[in-house]
Amino acid sequence: MPSFDIVSKTDMTEIANAIAGVTREISQRFDFKGSASSVELKDGEIVILADDALKLKQVHELVRTYVTRRKVDISSLDFGKEEKASGAMIRQIVRVKQGIAQDVAKRISKAIKDSKKKVQVSIQGDELRVSGKKRDDLQDTIAFVKTLGIDRPLQFVNFRD
Repeated sequence: MPSFDIVSKTDMTEIANAIAGVTREISQRFDFKGSASSVELKDGEIVILADDALKLKQVHELVRTYVTRRKVDISSLDFGKEEKASGAMIRQIVRVKQGIAQDVAKRISKAIKDSKKKVQVSIQGDELRVSGKKRDDLQDTIAFVKTLGIDRPLQFVNFRD
């Protein structure tokens, strides 16, 4: 029986390369001279330290630009709340989304079932397995899921005939 998996994985190597580019640009840019602003990757999270709100906004733009250049979907980043850090600095933690959350998986599954397509959907941890009798039904399901407007990048992998 043909099947495929719906997953949401972010390439952490590309994120690390983007952060390295941001760090390099911060060290070279004139408007960051004398600034203690920094960006680093720790345990799947990007930690941004900035002197003030203006520098934080500039670092946001740099992160978005470099992540987009590395062909990573910007919606895989979840910018957290700004918080005070030591020495009048501002810290912000940016979570890198991995996997499909349970509530999003249930929403996708329900939408596929409500569409009356002749496929079966099962939630397996942080991914979904879609199986059906015909390959055309699975391809229609892929097209349908792309139109749902999910707030995270989805990949359709492991297509088996």
